[in-house]
Amino acid sequence: MSASDVSDYRRREESITLAPVDQQVVEAEGQQLELLTINMGPHHPATHGVLRLLVTLEGEVVRDCKPIVGYVHTGIEKTAEDKAYWKAIPVLERMDYLAYYFNAMAFCNAVEVLLDVEVPKRAQYLRVIHLELNRIASHLIWLGTSALDLGAISIFWYCLREREKALDLFEYSSGQRMHTRYIQVGGVFEDIPRGWEAHCRSFIADMVVRADQYAAILDRNEIVLRRLRNIAVVDEQRLLALGVTGPLLRAAGNPWDLRKATPYSSYEDFDFRIPVGTVGDNYDRYRVRLAEIYESCKIVEQALDGLPEGDFITKDRKVALPPRHELGTSMEALIHHFKLVTEGYRVPAGEVYYPIESPRGELGCFVRADGSSKPARVHMRDPSFVNLQALPEMVRDGYVADLIASLAMLDPILGGIDR
Repeated sequence: MSASDVSDYRRREESITLAPVDQQVVEAEGQQLELLTINMGPHHPATHGVLRLLVTLEGEVVRDCKPIVGYVHTGIEKTAEDKAYWKAIPVLERMDYLAYYFNAMAFCNAVEVLLDVEVPKRAQYLRVIHLELNRIASHLIWLGTSALDLGAISIFWYCLREREKALDLFEYSSGQRMHTRYIQVGGVFEDIPRGWEAHCRSFIADMVVRADQYAAILDRNEIVLRRLRNIAVVDEQRLLALGVTGPLLRAAGNPWDLRKATPYSSYEDFDFRIPVGTVGDNYDRYRVRLAEIYESCKIVEQALDGLPEGDFITKDRKVALPPRHELGTSMEALIHHFKLVTEGYRVPAGEVYYPIESPRGELGCFVRADGSSKPARVHMRDPSFVNLQALPEMVRDGYVADLIASLAMLDPILGGIDR
């Protein structure tokens, strides 16, 4: 199964004959239909979070849709500015709560640039492994909930089954299933334990088979195809104008992916393809994300095969805690540990923006340092916030029932939108 040629799947599935769907509203002669403006949310089972949609309807056809955000009030960025650099990591992880490794990665990379800290090669590979496992877990939640919105409830339970296995791996390597704080400035929290690699390889092998099964269930489901194909089409240029990135942009045919365009954490060492669509509809968005699961499996397998020996965190003791075994024999190590934990480390004055490719697109972190042990400014460019601008373009002049499926295809996380 080729993960990158999404057009092959489109040609194959379009061989199924479907009755055309008339998107036009039929008006009786001399009769004028009224526009009805309603609220969907902010507490609605179809809004995928605390999101409010101000929807203008003409019968069952959406004439306008205005997303209204701001109901979560997390204040994550301001909270991070009140904490030492290393204490800000678990705060930022909770922003996009399905992509916590990515939140930590963007922030730690930005701080490492300001500190001019070199991350050991082994730590870079361990980061990539956990990032791609997190990408798979995030896409599984997206696939399960999106299928649920289309009435395919079985896929939801199957996706949760595989996601639990990914969280088992996170718990095995860090002690936590979510918000692990595994990635930290200079490397990772700890090396992978004995036996972890074997469990990870088993999960990857099983995940490829399971993804084949998901496709077999959905790709011949006439109801699902009618709800996805040629629905919510937005062209590449309009998406670029809106700043949309990630799977939504790639579904429209643009292969932009920061792992290829500006490689970080040794992504240039791995052989993987960028899945792209041809039309830019909901079907392409579904197919691109499913294909990305296969590519993530390939990256994890390559990283395990080529995992270098060496340190899992930098030896620069300005930012890294001393090894645990030294605390009982070295007073200097104990004092150094105490000062880092209580005061943190000082970061030279400067500012940097560091973008990475998250499951939802470009996730960037801006950090401004003033020479103290706390960041003067932290700002996250969350892709869910930017991508939400495309929703009115996707749903306008379509059926209100398709609005639910289109919102699901955005894969928005309100914790990132209302950070």
